[in-house]
Amino acid sequence: MKYFEHFFGAVKGTLNWTWDSIIFNVPWYSNYFWGLIIISLIVWVLEITFPWRKNQSIFRKDFWLDGFYMFFNFFVFTIVISGIYKCLEVLLLDLGITTQSLAVINIATFPMWIQLLVFFLIQDFVQWFTHVLLHRYNILWKFHKVHHSVKEMGFAAHLRYHWMENIFYKPLKVLVVMLLGGFEPEQAFIVHFIAITIGHLNHANVKLTYGYLKYIFNNPVMHLYHHAFTLPNVRKNGVNFGISLSIWDYLFKTNYIPEKSGTIKLGYEDDKNMPKNFFKQLLYGFKKND
Repeated sequence: MKYFEHFFGAVKGTLNWTWDSIIFNVPWYSNYFWGLIIISLIVWVLEITFPWRKNQSIFRKDFWLDGFYMFFNFFVFTIVISGIYKCLEVLLLDLGITTQSLAVINIATFPMWIQLLVFFLIQDFVQWFTHVLLHRYNILWKFHKVHHSVKEMGFAAHLRYHWMENIFYKPLKVLVVMLLGGFEPEQAFIVHFIAITIGHLNHANVKLTYGYLKYIFNNPVMHLYHHAFTLPNVRKNGVNFGISLSIWDYLFKTNYIPEKSGTIKLGYEDDKNMPKNFFKQLLYGFKKND
């Protein structure tokens, strides 16, 4: 009975938070709903004003599908799954496992800028490592195919991914907090909005390389090759796995940028088998022949 109460309480709380965000009833820095819209519009204007692939339509292929994915993955699915995560949290507490159990470092006493930097670096590395696993193991790759079925890149492709990826990434993000002594910086919203902006730009139809900063930050040129149909023989599992940062790819030798025309073919060998319908894509990856 206790778990049912926690489940419905969490779902109701997340639903109320989402609605309060829509009607501007939350502080601006925690309004992820309108923050996502504003960032999306700004990057879309950049795509329209400074297009890298000039023959690509403003409303590119799957534009509306990817736009729907943005809101589904960030809000609808979050509401649905929030109750399950709350029950797991309560279960762990009942088992005596707290957020301090896996603490490696406690950043609460650090200056705020260091807290944010450490939080950002560890979270990004964990996501990079998870991304590598999504490509390396077929049981995970089957779900990740949804993201790689994009045939024309644009900002909204950033959040076009199978809902199972949330299942993989969310626990690892929680793990980051546990590794930091159960502490998340008060200004963590800065990290959130920076990550969304970089992710949108990485998938956008704009040509940005950031000069020497390309060795630190992921960018549209580098990430386009992550989606390339043709990969080098020594990197058949993929290249350029960086989420916000490119530094991990350069450190672990998974970087690959052979040229910068932006006109390469995207996708993977059997991408024609990917359903075009959103609801069919929700079920994709569970069948043996997917």
